[in-house]
Amino acid sequence: MQVKKVITYVAVAFVIFYLFTKPTQAAAAVNGVFDGIVHGANQLAVFFTNVLT
Repeated sequence: MQVKKVITYVAVAFVIFYLFTKPTQAAAAVNGVFDGIVHGANQLAVFFTNVLT
């Protein structure tokens, strides 16, 4: 469990470092993730709409 804790702290530190050093790229990355989630949800909705009709 100690290794998992260390990896978590390193990941959080990296994210904070990335946010402060490259805020524009960090925002673009977050937007990309959200766009991917929205696209996936829309595709899932289309799938279920087609299955249920």
